Amino acid sequence: MAGWTSLTELVSRELEQALEEGKCPDALQTLRGDIERSANDDVALAALHAKLVALPVRADFPFNEPTELSAILPLRKNTVAAKSVVVDDDLHDKLLGAWLGRCGGCALGKPVEMIGICPPAAVRQHTWRDIKRYLTAIDPNEWPIRDFIPEHSPAEGEMTALIAPSSTREHIAFMESDDDIRYTVLGQIVLTEKGPHFTTDDVADVWLQRLPYRSVCTAETQAYRNLIVRYDSHESTRWSIGPRPIDWNWVATHLNPYREWIGAQIRVDSYGYAAPGNPALAADFAWRDARLSHVKNGVYGAMVCAAMIAAAFTAKDMQEIVQAGLGEIPATSRIYAEMQDVVALCKQYDNNWDHHEAVFDGICARLGHYSNIHTNNNLAVCIASVLLSGGDFHKGLTASVMAGFDTDCNGATVGSIMGAFAGAKNISSHWTARFNDTLNSEIAGYHPIAITECARRSAEIVRKVQASSVPATQG
Repeated sequence: MAGWTSLTELVSRELEQALEEGKCPDALQTLRGDIERSANDDVALAALHAKLVALPVRADFPFNEPTELSAILPLRKNTVAAKSVVVDDDLHDKLLGAWLGRCGGCALGKPVEMIGICPPAAVRQHTWRDIKRYLTAIDPNEWPIRDFIPEHSPAEGEMTALIAPSSTREHIAFMESDDDIRYTVLGQIVLTEKGPHFTTDDVADVWLQRLPYRSVCTAETQAYRNLIVRYDSHESTRWSIGPRPIDWNWVATHLNPYREWIGAQIRVDSYGYAAPGNPALAADFAWRDARLSHVKNGVYGAMVCAAMIAAAFTAKDMQEIVQAGLGEIPATSRIYAEMQDVVALCKQYDNNWDHHEAVFDGICARLGHYSNIHTNNNLAVCIASVLLSGGDFHKGLTASVMAGFDTDCNGATVGSIMGAFAGAKNISSHWTARFNDTLNSEIAGYHPIAITECARRSAEIVRKVQASSVPATQG
């Protein structure tokens, strides 16, 4: 049972991942030939996969990328201190803004998601141009994005088809179910049922109780599979078998070449909502969730996004939000170095939204070697969108989708950040009214549910977190 795809594809993807992680290119090239000759021979592929995984990182690899939090913390640089927050009407408004922003960004990006991540190979890294072509074929004034995506365009036959018609301009009547929304709900459930001292074991428990296997993708599929294969027991009172400790590194890495893709990054918004003004705590929460299925940069992206969301509730400007996120991850990592380049790129254009196309091309030039569903290039889009927005909700939201790659994920993340910064009262009803205060998630108790109720529950979680001691990181 391979999981998300065939063993042949998983092993081929592992070659890409191994190269990105710094393993010796010559050794990988030798194994590549063996893998190609063993296509569809699962026994041989399994043996080759074991050899591939066992290869060490090359001695001259310039990055230090631990996954354990105890090793991450000393490698941080320029952290942003926590700010006190009172649970009052203003915070309620900002929490509602974050939820509405997440819904708005997700719905905006959802129809063009496949254009963003599944283009013809020749234009793989510049998918923003396909989105632009789709919209300007309707009307040149549709770019920059000014509204939700229309269902049809004269150019639609030239590119990957649109999906999710219920999120197109003509049909939106609620926030339709989506994994970006589902994981926000699951994060809220984890915090509600398990409390602020929750562990990775608790996150896995919620997944196996609430999240159907067929509703997860890539890294989450592989981690879910690994939990079932090694640890699940229907005869035990809990899902895990007795006192046996869980090897989370094995769960996150075994046959999981997607362990640095975007999956963990889209799961952490509720942790940012739970720790307004406290980026370090939000990053701690995010780490506990992310390590279930991801390692290294896949975990760091989740920590950055949770910290940025937390900081957005109290930050004075966009630069503070971005620094709060980057200050929570190792300054010795690939993603930190790449995001510093993105910050410099935006600064080169004075963080001016009018230069968004030049910034998009710069991101593609710097990070175009990654899958369109990778953490690093998608985090670059989120950071650039926040910086270019200048604090304007509309600019941040639309830039995050116009940039291409994983459009609904990035729209949702930036929507959370910009919504928390602005507050619901300052978000145009243009982006919120059509949801009719309704969210669907395919999770019991949240299908349907009022978006305002989700925000109210987030406020209750903040109260509980503030009433507890600062959670110690637990396995």
